[in-house]
Amino acid sequence: MIRILVLVLALVSTSAFAQEFQGIATYKTKRHIDIKLDSTKANDAMRQQMIEMMKKQFEKTFTLSFNKSESIYKEEESLSKPQVGGIGGDFQIMTIGSGGGGDIYYKNTAENRYVNQTDTYGKIFLIKDDIEKREWQLEPQTKYIGEYLCHEATLTEEYEYTEMRRSSDEDKEPETTMRERVITAWYTLQIPVNSGPADYQGLPGLIMEIDVDNGKQSILCSKIVLNPKDQVDIKEPSKGKEISQKDFDDVMEKKSKEMMERFRPRNGREGESIEIRIGG
Repeated sequence: MIRILVLVLALVSTSAFAQEFQGIATYKTKRHIDIKLDSTKANDAMRQQMIEMMKKQFEKTFTLSFNKSESIYKEEESLSKPQVGGIGGDFQIMTIGSGGGGDIYYKNTAENRYVNQTDTYGKIFLIKDDIEKREWQLEPQTKYIGEYLCHEATLTEEYEYTEMRRSSDEDKEPETTMRERVITAWYTLQIPVNSGPADYQGLPGLIMEIDVDNGKQSILCSKIVLNPKDQVDIKEPSKGKEISQKDFDDVMEKKSKEMMERFRPRNGREGESIEIRIGG
């Protein structure tokens, strides 16, 4: 009888821990940038300046607030960066996509769904959809990230790649091809939640690091606070126009084409030929 009572108390204790288990993980992101300039006006100094400016657009810090089944991923608040006027007087860096700073990515792995509140082109969208199942391959390799023993998992997936060019050939359309990339994740069983940064999840422990194609893109956990004194606030976002992921992707594709069309040279104007590769 005493043994049964002890077992029941242990199960109750474990269940309570599972419900209360929570934490905050800090991640830093990076992307590889490659820029090719074909104009005689371009030089190495301009190329390097452009690369450094674009790198800063992708080197950000995010926090993942999580419990056993829910999480919120968002960029850390920081002072606004000054706007860049241009390079060489007539070239301006701009990025195509969301504003990033106010975006909130909510996941509920128990209900297999996510909500992504994103500010894009000055309009707030509320993307609601099911979590896509990723076919992770568990690997035998391990390594430490800080004090946490991490295990490797890999995934090969296809994606659309579009070469963004500015060329004097105004009849040339941007070329889109299908490519493959290898995603490597490092997760720890010491934090038993099947979540991770951005839209990565589905492993038997918290994802601590993501590497895409050997460093072309990376997300690395730099700090973890487990069961903080103050309750972790995980609230599903609700602001914006509701839309599915597919419909949002269609909107983004249309806007991207409009942007590339806007910067295409007109009336036979000769100019620099610029190729930019981001994380690919």
